[in-house]
This record gives sequence, structure tokens and C-alpha cells, in this order.
Amino acid sequence: MNDAAKQWQSSLRICLNTISSHIRLDQNHIFVIGCSSSEVIGEKIGTAGSEDAAKALYEVFTEFKKDTGVHLAFQSCEHINRALVIERETARAFRLEEVTAIPHRKAGGAMSTHAYEQFSDPVVVEHIKADAGIDIGDTFIGMHLKHVAVPIRSEVKSIGNAHVTMAKTRPKLIGGTRAKYPE
Repeated sequence: MNDAAKQWQSSLRICLNTISSHIRLDQNHIFVIGCSSSEVIGEKIGTAGSEDAAKALYEVFTEFKKDTGVHLAFQSCEHINRALVIERETARAFRLEEVTAIPHRKAGGAMSTHAYEQFSDPVVVEHIKADAGIDIGDTFIGMHLKHVAVPIRSEVKSIGNAHVTMAKTRPKLIGGTRAKYPE
């Protein structure tokens, strides 16, 4: 593994540790990942998908899954409507409807393609409502988060050349001025 890949992994670990300090994720949660490997390597989103970047980052995401038990959902690119690659067991556990698509580098992106190839029983779904997520390279994961997303700030602002944002979600506050809410 080259030095750039090691740095990407280090930056991602810091981001994921930051997320873990803000929300406890486990097997009852879904974590959405949007990643432009093109942006990571310094190119324009959707132009130069990098299998090396996807592989390096995927290793860290699998460590995160092993440590937390969270279900991973890898968002594909706009060419397949930002559909998500998940394990079949995740689809069953969360009652998610499978769609017919297989991501590849030119329609799905390097990251979701790599995930699809690595998962033991991958399926693609069109919609989820994730509990938290990370967006590497401004891929717009918001459509796959629960309704009240809360930004998480990190000391790490980029992975490689890709801008990074992170979010957790919380239940809606309802009831108005008379309502009381837990801390």
C-alpha cells in the first residue's frame, strides 16, 4: 500500500472515531457511505474512479463494521439513481426492497463496485433511512438519512483531496412549546 492510501485510511479512521464519539452505532443501525474515489485522488467527481482508493477505504469501513456491528450501505453514483449496495441480510433485517442493478465503475462508481464485489451476498436497494453517514467528495448522501440530520464536525476536513462531511440523525422534536424533550 502506498503512502497516499495509508494517509486516506488514517484520515478516515479519525472521521469514524469522531462519529462514534457522537452516536452509538450497532447492529440496529444503518451507516450510509457516499464516496467519490475520483475526488479522493484529486480528480473531478465521476471522472477517474480509483480502485486503489476504494480498496484502501473499504478496509477501514470493514474494521468499523466489525467494531460496531453497524450495517454498511454504499451509495452508488447518479447513473443508477444513487442506489445503495448492502448485504442481503441488511435488506431482510430492515425490510428493504431490492432493485435490479449491478454497479460498475462507469455506472455506480469504484467504491460501490468494490463493496458489491467484496460483500458475501450483495443486493442493491433504491432507498434507505440511515442513522448516520459519511460523505467523501460531496456525493450528497442526505437523501438516504433519516429526516433530522445533525452535522458532525471533525478535525479532518478531507480524505485525500475529497471534502468530507458527516452526520448523525435524531428523532423529530414534536409537540411545540408545552412539550418536554430528553437531553
